[in-house]
Amino acid sequence: MPQIAVEHLPKNIVKFTITIPLTELAPFLEDAAMHISQETSIPGFRPGKANYEIVKQRVGEMKIYEEALEPLVRKTYIEALMGEKIEAVGSPKIDVVKLAPGNDLIYTAEVTRMPSVTQMADYKTFTIAPKDIQVVDKEIDLTLKDLSRMQTKEVRAQKDVKTTVKDKVVVSMNMKKDGVAIEGGQSPNHAIYLPEDYYIPGLKDQLIGMTEGEQKTFTLKFPEDHIQKILAGSEIEFEVTINELYHLDSPEIDDAFAQSIGQKDLIGLREVLKHNIAHEKEHEEERRQEKEMLEMIAKKSDFEEIPDLLVNEEINKMLYELQKSVERQGVNFEDYLKNIKRTIADLKLDFTPQALMRIKVAILLRKIAKDLEITVKPEELDQEIDGSAQMYEDNPEIKKHLYSPEYRDYTEYMIRNRKTIQKLREVMVKA
Repeated sequence: MPQIAVEHLPKNIVKFTITIPLTELAPFLEDAAMHISQETSIPGFRPGKANYEIVKQRVGEMKIYEEALEPLVRKTYIEALMGEKIEAVGSPKIDVVKLAPGNDLIYTAEVTRMPSVTQMADYKTFTIAPKDIQVVDKEIDLTLKDLSRMQTKEVRAQKDVKTTVKDKVVVSMNMKKDGVAIEGGQSPNHAIYLPEDYYIPGLKDQLIGMTEGEQKTFTLKFPEDHIQKILAGSEIEFEVTINELYHLDSPEIDDAFAQSIGQKDLIGLREVLKHNIAHEKEHEEERRQEKEMLEMIAKKSDFEEIPDLLVNEEINKMLYELQKSVERQGVNFEDYLKNIKRTIADLKLDFTPQALMRIKVAILLRKIAKDLEITVKPEELDQEIDGSAQMYEDNPEIKKHLYSPEYRDYTEYMIRNRKTIQKLREVMVKA
């Protein structure tokens, strides 16, 4: 049986020194020799048929030991984790101390241990006040406008027709400050919908009355609260050419419009939209409550030192989430970084406090779920996964992934968290 020595190092690092007696190496060495025999051409033997001694003569015994090392370490390292009941984060750092024919195998494994809560806040005494859910007519009107825009037809204008407030223009635009071109301020084909508000006040007014091919130069002042500090409140020179002009043929928002999207009349459509907006607001309120609850508990609880490995992994996850969010909006991530005047290193520093909070929240959820004995039944898991799989009947690859052990573990984790948060809501959210 392997001998295991355990050291607890700073920053939640656990170091195992594992010694595997020579007598226990034999099965792994035999398997390694068999594998080498299958992969190596040995005269007089079919693949996989040469015995240990023949393989040793062919490649050297050290080669067999090296081949056996990975499965030996994998098996004994996992046994060490389970025996010491250590929940590891990330991959271990393995160092071989002794690997030589005729000797015991000795190696060390350093791994980061999942930190724990040292003092849980008494969350049963905490209170979160829910916010009222209201839907006003303006919100319904904006949604109706969006629906109308989705059915709007764009008709190319005839030559020499002037732009109006009801049109769309595609412009070539170049912006300058103090006569110097602004980085990222050039766009050869920039679409502007004149019926809608634009983030630069006055720009639409300058474009109205122009025709295709017409050029114009003018100066506008950027808003004081503009995201690009270098432009905020500054006088910017615009060089604009109208490349294309389109008339926007939008449907009237009336009973006929409501019927075109499956509703009886406009009154009925407004009621449906009011219900949908309220439903979305309810979800937003639930997310707000969840964030406030968990962060309140985290701020008033004490934790073991959070390992750097865990923080870096969470920061990288947040960076990935941001990049995907930016790209979904059709913006190149590098251009986005230039516009906000930040680097990846800057973002990592910005994300560190929130990354620490996210880690603490995850640790708390595990702790609370364990304390409350919250479990997930197999039938609950099956129902959740089956429901997801139904949406991918025509995609066998995704469906196969949904039924993998890894995804099943992830789903169990999500359901357990959902149940835990609901329990907290029952205790903490009070009108």
